[in-house]
Amino acid sequence: MSRIRGRDTKPETLVRQRIFAAGWRFRVCDRRFIGRPDIVVPRARTIIDVRGCFWHRHGCADSTMPKSNVAFWMEKWSKNVRRDRRNEEEWRRNGWNLIVVWGCALAGRLRERSLLRICSALDIWAEERAKGTPRARPHRLTLPRQP
Repeated sequence: MSRIRGRDTKPETLVRQRIFAAGWRFRVCDRRFIGRPDIVVPRARTIIDVRGCFWHRHGCADSTMPKSNVAFWMEKWSKNVRRDRRNEEEWRRNGWNLIVVWGCALAGRLRERSLLRICSALDIWAEERAKGTPRARPHRLTLPRQP
């Protein structure tokens, strides 16, 4: 587990490359926010959280169950999921839009579609913010949708 990286993972790098190419500027692992989100796009007031399906229990085929030390894994995963919920609530309470990108959304045929949806959501939300259109609740986009 010591070789598992917490940042600069392949899915995260893929998202950063695409939104940078689309003209978006962002901060990576910004310490000013609880949970140090993966990507913060201030102009669109959006946080992009790239989650691994195994570590954050997405429920897809990538979130497999180990056969040994099951109690350890169950506790670890429940802590990860609770922390994700707590961070997400805090970000949204402070008025930040949220895009949750699961690892499986960036694999295979879904990759291009998911990346386009991220860029288009940023465009729409930034335009909405520039117009000063108030929203009662921040936007939330999950890619792909829950299985």
